[in-house]
Amino acid sequence: MRGVRSVMSSQGVRPRLRIVGVVILAAWIGLAALFGLLKPIKNGCTMTYMYPTYIPISVTDGATPPGRYGLYLYHEGWRKIDFKEHISKLSGVPVLFIPGNAGSYKQVRSVAAESDRAYQGGPFERTFYQEASLFRGEGEDTESVEYDLSSQYSNRLDWFAVDLEGEHSAMDGRILEEHTEYVVYAIHRILDQYKESHDTREREGAAASSNLPRNVILVGHSMGGFVARAAAVHPRLRKSAVQTILTLSSPHQSPPLALQPSLGHYFARVNQEWKKGYEVQTSPGGSYVSDPLLSGVVVVSIAGGYNDYQVRSKLESLDGIVPASHGFMISSTSMKNVWLSMEHQAILWCNQLVVQVSHTLLSLVDSKTGQPFSDTQKRLWILTRMLQSALAQSFNGVTPMKISNELPMLASKGSESQTSSCPMDWRDDALDRDLYIQTSTVTILAMDGRRRWLDIELLGSNGKNHFIFVTNLAPCSGVRLHLWPEKEKSNSNLPVCERVLEVTSKMVLIPAGPAPKQSEPGSQTEQAPPSAVLKLEPEDMHGFRFLTISVAPREAVSGRPPVAVSMAVGQFFNPNEGAMEVSSQSMLLSTYWAKEIFLKEDHPLAYNLSFAISLGLLPITLSLKTTGCGIKTSGLPDGETGDLDKDKLCKLRCFPPVALAWDSASGLHVFPNLYSEIITIDSSPALWSSQSPEKTTVMLLVDPHCSYTASVHVSAPAMSSRFVLLYGPQIVGFSFAVILYALMRQANQWDQNLSVPPLLSAVEYNLEMPSPFLILAAIPLLSSLFFSFVMAQPIPPLTSFTMVSLICYLLANAFISVLIIVSKFVLQALALVHTTVKYRCQALERNYSFAFLRWFSILASSFVCLKAIRILKLNTTIVMTLAAVTLVTFVHPALGLFVLLASHALCCHNSMCCIMMASKRKESVDQKNEAERKTRHPSSRQESLSVDLSEKSFVETQADIFNHRHGLLILHLLAALMFVPSLAAWFQRIGTGQSFPWFADSALCVGVIFHGVLNSRPESSILRSFPSLLGHKLGPHHMYFLAGYCCFFSGLDLAPYKVFYAIAALGYISLTLKISQVNKNDLRFRTKSRIHRN
Repeated sequence: MRGVRSVMSSQGVRPRLRIVGVVILAAWIGLAALFGLLKPIKNGCTMTYMYPTYIPISVTDGATPPGRYGLYLYHEGWRKIDFKEHISKLSGVPVLFIPGNAGSYKQVRSVAAESDRAYQGGPFERTFYQEASLFRGEGEDTESVEYDLSSQYSNRLDWFAVDLEGEHSAMDGRILEEHTEYVVYAIHRILDQYKESHDTREREGAAASSNLPRNVILVGHSMGGFVARAAAVHPRLRKSAVQTILTLSSPHQSPPLALQPSLGHYFARVNQEWKKGYEVQTSPGGSYVSDPLLSGVVVVSIAGGYNDYQVRSKLESLDGIVPASHGFMISSTSMKNVWLSMEHQAILWCNQLVVQVSHTLLSLVDSKTGQPFSDTQKRLWILTRMLQSALAQSFNGVTPMKISNELPMLASKGSESQTSSCPMDWRDDALDRDLYIQTSTVTILAMDGRRRWLDIELLGSNGKNHFIFVTNLAPCSGVRLHLWPEKEKSNSNLPVCERVLEVTSKMVLIPAGPAPKQSEPGSQTEQAPPSAVLKLEPEDMHGFRFLTISVAPREAVSGRPPVAVSMAVGQFFNPNEGAMEVSSQSMLLSTYWAKEIFLKEDHPLAYNLSFAISLGLLPITLSLKTTGCGIKTSGLPDGETGDLDKDKLCKLRCFPPVALAWDSASGLHVFPNLYSEIITIDSSPALWSSQSPEKTTVMLLVDPHCSYTASVHVSAPAMSSRFVLLYGPQIVGFSFAVILYALMRQANQWDQNLSVPPLLSAVEYNLEMPSPFLILAAIPLLSSLFFSFVMAQPIPPLTSFTMVSLICYLLANAFISVLIIVSKFVLQALALVHTTVKYRCQALERNYSFAFLRWFSILASSFVCLKAIRILKLNTTIVMTLAAVTLVTFVHPALGLFVLLASHALCCHNSMCCIMMASKRKESVDQKNEAERKTRHPSSRQESLSVDLSEKSFVETQADIFNHRHGLLILHLLAALMFVPSLAAWFQRIGTGQSFPWFADSALCVGVIFHGVLNSRPESSILRSFPSLLGHKLGPHHMYFLAGYCCFFSGLDLAPYKVFYAIAALGYISLTLKISQVNKNDLRFRTKSRIHRN
């Protein structure tokens, strides 16, 4: 065993310091990410309840595929109904729900039940907050687009759902395509069913209640949203059969598991059809032919936010697919009346969201026709008004925010619709005495029915020319704000009362936390959270002298109970004050030592915290503790405040803080009642194709009368989990690059007449600084940046992009190193068991008492001597290749790759067994030489020495074979693992009608098999016969180097399935060289002088 250990050590089983370092880094990130992902999530959603009934819709001839999928109509109610009669009365607006990966048609129940309740209850009660709106035109010709929402819903929604048998559409492109074909059939079947129901009612003499629908609204969850878009561009879909698509947590840019090539190809093909669909149709001569094919289709993508671990907001974006004039993406965190991030499945039943979606879809129905509006712009305006909040646009001047190009433009300040007067009038005697405020901060703690005057010229001096107002009073019914001109300086002949501008309708709704409980009026124990905010810039107040804040008396709020605590705080402030930047060093150090920020009293109400690293990459835990609220200067005697808790007094005086964080991709994130909260934004920074900003600005709305201690702490579990979720595909692509770089190192050593180094040693060598590491990792990063510059594409932030990419490369090295160590340990353990059993059996065969073993040995030898078995043994490579190619082409690619892996594993096993057996023979020879050292025949020592040299050469040969084949084993193991999700989906469909694999998958995997077969031995690698290029000999190490670069770029592009292009290219190049060698009858590549022949 001492010889075995020496052989194992010589092959580099013991990892060196660099390997240990990257493995420790990967283990720390992996364990922290696992802890963060397994941590329970509090999303704040309310459960939705329903009484579901699912009515099957009969399938007509021509369904594809027949008999596998189904179509159902949802009915809400606990009473038993007659299915046939209910279907004959169909007259509503058809909506088709498409479930996602492994989803069920029964998931429609939440949104369908709420749609029924919304139709019966009517639209939302009107409020007077500022609303989002559309713009028409650009530049100076920009004008706001305004429509009216109906005061009642004119028709109900008929919810249908397709039963896709819970198949895993996110794992296989063929399944995704079949789902698309059936959805197209379901759309046609639904429209035909309405026609049949209409004809049935006419035959029975019943009057037609509404027009026949000509299109179906599609609502898709997860992969169902992409299927909805794929169906909209399907060549067999009827014209204008789909005009409105709403997706919930659906990937649009690329698949979440971008492992299978056919899946990535299908996404790319559908997205390309959508890009062409919005282009004007022209003739070959360039003349106009028709409008874009998708000119009437509107798409809205609703993202789940940072709590959705399965689909990130970057994948849900419609940027580059749907123009802003026909759709947008919105996160549930910035969705009006929702303001929550939710898990991937919770978005289906979260009551806040499904209620808003239900009212939105009902608002699309035209009261004249009973069907959705045909005007594309009006549908987009309704979707924008019902889903989007104006909060982001309102604070574009306070925080360095930029409105996403994906969002429809919001109505800006000064538009007529946003500055209209409140329709609610107070009585003339409602306001008592006026108050004149002399300080830049005004506070209202009661609905006292007074009007407060603020001198803009006086209080807005010294740079404090911005005004912000935070309140929990409702606009118009609780508080009103007006701008008054100065009478002496006005040139207008109109009276002052007619020149007053009311700005109440510029107040923006913000989510409010739970209101404090009170057992009786006046018994509240803390300040109420704010529910609205208003911001006025110098341009808004130009030409006006006074700002008035009028508070209604309690009795003016007719028909409503008074709020628990009335609160309003306004302030003139300088936006350059109250801002602090947290450096990247401080953020990284805060992982272990929290950074504290002190806000003294009389600080700005809007306080900006700028973080140098995006919170999408480094989520922070932000804690705010109230340290003072002016109790000493409150005027209360010491005896009255001594028994009171200071914290309770401060909560009674100060309103709860609110945090607003913005990201250009995922939108606005609001955190109300902020005392201790993990602040995360669902951005995708530091990516090659990312346009997310490197910095994140968080605006805090904090009471200026109180002092706070803010603690910033980077959460390690949240940081690690975000890193794994965002950059997992990048690590997968880099892993292929790492193993190809290791094969490059092995091939280079062989070409220099050296032994093939162990795979772990090759990986460790490629981590050396500066030469290998910079060439293999840094140069591809610089090349990607240069490519972005040449192609005029957005260049990612240099620092974060470089650091994150290098960390991903190190993690890929750690993953490959662990895989190498584990696989080598398994192979050595199996070889040890094999050799031990073999020696025991040989010892037992010498004992004549074991006649059975001798008989079994003779029988096994006679079986091996059969002609068919001998042919198979002599042509194992051909047989293995034919079996693998057959499985890849006609069954599933993963099965063929598993056959290739079995061949690699068997070869490695045989080489390891040979090494161990030779080591044992060497031990026995050494012991024999030691015993005969003093004999009279000195020639025996020379003979033993020659035997030792011969055995050493044999061991080295087998070690070279093992190391080379071990590298191919790891490479092709990674390739096979890429198809494991697809294989799981394939097993689920066994017995339901299988189809052949996609040609792209089969062709690429056949190339992978050729690479493994034709380069299975280091001495006979066909890549060494590659012809010279420009006078330079190209060897296998050059090709592995280029293939590694291709895999590196695939990782940067978050498309790991593209690594098959590089590996398959190596395989087909090998096949081409093999064919040319056979034609030329050139067998030079078969010989190698250094190979030991036993």
